[in-house]
Amino acid sequence: MTTAIAFIIFGLIAAVAGGALAWLSGQKSKTHRSDPSTTKSAYSIAEDSLDELIEAVNEKLPQTQCAQCGYPGCRPYASAIIENDAPINQCPPGGLALIQELSDFLGKEAIDPDLDRGEQKPEQVAVIIEPDCIGCTLCIAACPVDAIVGASRYMHTVISDHCTGCELCLPPCPVDCIELIPVQQPLSQWHWSKPA
Repeated sequence: MTTAIAFIIFGLIAAVAGGALAWLSGQKSKTHRSDPSTTKSAYSIAEDSLDELIEAVNEKLPQTQCAQCGYPGCRPYASAIIENDAPINQCPPGGLALIQELSDFLGKEAIDPDLDRGEQKPEQVAVIIEPDCIGCTLCIAACPVDAIVGASRYMHTVISDHCTGCELCLPPCPVDCIELIPVQQPLSQWHWSKPA
């Protein structure tokens, strides 16, 4: 009889302990569970930091959108540098200063500019010789930053504050009425040249 009572008591204790453990594990999973829209997986966190790194490199690029680097613009080149380990020396407008800045920022070796992509030029803007313009709109379509305005069969003009001097408007112009001129330095930025 005492053995039967002992088994019953043991069964009750085991049932109570099992129920308590089940309740505790349910509480623990509730505290760790949260709204999936507010939490991020390790993958999405890594993806966000990768996007931030790409954007940081993109901000260092000159934003000429000239495609001389072999990519359609500065953001795709920044993406290629980070994701595909593209060389940091493919941007002629950025020149040596950009290579050094990217080298310091990314911890990569500074290398000589890739001269096959072009040479660094002084800052420049496009100017349309308006009497020669035939209004073909080919330059408007070629401009990556929408700095050229005009309409079909009417004279076009360049908004110089938006022009990056990328030279992409030159090849499509059938009458060669576009010239590139050096950017005029405003008086507020003028300074005496250093003596030789």
